[in-house]
Amino acid sequence: MKENNLLQPHIRCGIKDSAKYALLPGDPKRIDRIKEFLTDTKEISYNREHRSISGYYKGIKIIAVSTGMGGASTGIVVEELYNIGVEVMIRIGSCGALDSNINLGDIILVNGAVRDEGASKAYIESIYPAIPDFDVLLSTCEAAKEKKYRYFIGKARSHDSFYTDEEETIDEYWSSKGILGADMETAALFTIGALRGVKTASILNNVSEYKKDLKDEVNNYVEGENLAIDGEKREIIVALEAIVKLNNKFLK
Repeated sequence: MKENNLLQPHIRCGIKDSAKYALLPGDPKRIDRIKEFLTDTKEISYNREHRSISGYYKGIKIIAVSTGMGGASTGIVVEELYNIGVEVMIRIGSCGALDSNINLGDIILVNGAVRDEGASKAYIESIYPAIPDFDVLLSTCEAAKEKKYRYFIGKARSHDSFYTDEEETIDEYWSSKGILGADMETAALFTIGALRGVKTASILNNVSEYKKDLKDEVNNYVEGENLAIDGEKREIIVALEAIVKLNNKFLK
């Protein structure tokens, strides 16, 4: 851990705000949904896309910080949380499915990410693997199984844009290689986290079924009109219950 008593420049959090465990949603609005599951919550900061709170879940202190969209923004959050002493970071994000078996609101527990983005490559060559910490991943799997949620374990692809000219062809290619879903942040979290000695995991809520209209489904998701909202609640619960399991292991 680095010693740094000053507020971090982007997330505007300091050591006094820190916790061992962090939840990393992409959307700042998801912070409000996390608050529903915590006690003694405290608003810390809201700077640019980075909104932060702290609170307690079953007696365990947790900090939640929104990353915004993309690997570059996520990398900033990982670095600055590491600076203030956070040891475990779990992404609770959204994705588009690349497997037709995955329905709206299903969750993917990511066991590896294709580094098809720029942020992680700015740190280390692309042959370096983007994988989660085993104990954190296992804890998310145990929590999802105990809750009897519908979930998948597999690989995701992290990328930098929804609007390239060959997007459909790219999706078909990675789908044919067994990739379950696509997001923009997981690869950067796994790679930068590993390089800094941070334990990471990524839980993705599917908001777009494979080969369906992404624009319509994302609009429905934002308006709270479909099953993806339930998936969002489930991924938050899985992350929080995984933290309880991890904390119990660390105390043994």
